[in-house]
Amino acid sequence: MKKKAVFLDRDGVINALVYHQDAGIIDAPFTRSQFKLLPRVPEAIKLLNDLGLRVAIVSNQPGIAKGHLRPDMLKVFERAMLSQIRAAGGRIDGTYYCLHHPEAKVRKLRQHCRCRKPEIGLLELAAAELHVPLAECYMIGDGIPDLLAGLRATCRTIFIGRWKCEICQFTEAPHMRPALVAKDLWEAAQLIRSEMAGAVQVASSPNCLVAQA
Repeated sequence: MKKKAVFLDRDGVINALVYHQDAGIIDAPFTRSQFKLLPRVPEAIKLLNDLGLRVAIVSNQPGIAKGHLRPDMLKVFERAMLSQIRAAGGRIDGTYYCLHHPEAKVRKLRQHCRCRKPEIGLLELAAAELHVPLAECYMIGDGIPDLLAGLRATCRTIFIGRWKCEICQFTEAPHMRPALVAKDLWEAAQLIRSEMAGAVQVASSPNCLVAQA
């Protein structure tokens, strides 16, 4: 099972989600002080690099469209993220963001597009620029749009978090399951390492799916 690249969602996988008390929502960070990498993320990315895998961020980022943050703040977040990953010896080979939203406050960003997950435009672009076939990639995310995009693009999918089969009722495909489940990116990277070495055992039942290294 030869894989060549790993696509990562950002919020909830790379950095922590934030509770915005004023709006009463859990969302991506809006300010620099709110942007914090999750534990062992730089080490996980270095491990993926050491496995010979290309690593790219593919993320819906509608914050600018919704008026939650300034356009330059996305670059501030990216610089902080890349700096911390480089400090641990890791490397990101590309970052791909969808800035659109069908209900955007910013008119030029208000559209239905092919790049917003669960559509696969971002994944197609990343694969083309990294020169890797989509079928030879992993898609790692913490949300249903990530998994649907990965499945539609023929990637091998990994869900970050606690998979509950009740989630399936909210998806467009009730039979949809991630290939693997991990509590965080570090565990996901270890599962990939084990899988590439042929050592992962996947146990499934009619009601759940669990991956164990």
